[in-house]
Amino acid sequence: MAATTHSDPPSSIEPHNPVRDDSKLAPTEDLDRMPDGAPHRVIGMTAFFAVVFAMLVGFMLLVGSTWTRVAAVILALITIPIVVSQLRKKADRERDHVHPSR
Repeated sequence: MAATTHSDPPSSIEPHNPVRDDSKLAPTEDLDRMPDGAPHRVIGMTAFFAVVFAMLVGFMLLVGSTWTRVAAVILALITIPIVVSQLRKKADRERDHVHPSR
């Protein structure tokens, strides 16, 4: 069997990618955009709101009287569509329209 020789140890090899060379980007490429096209801040706000609101409504349903339970349902029916529309508007404002993901 022939012996194998190693020319350079792996630590001395210079990596070639990922390389950020803005001069070699195509006109439509942008390395700074969010790949899914949705602003991550809006996604985080949506997740936070969903958890806090679910805890509030659940607490109201479990602990409250009949009127508190009715108020929890009414609160959910009114608040959820309003918050969803506000977050959708915020996402449209902050979305990268110059370099859309798709």
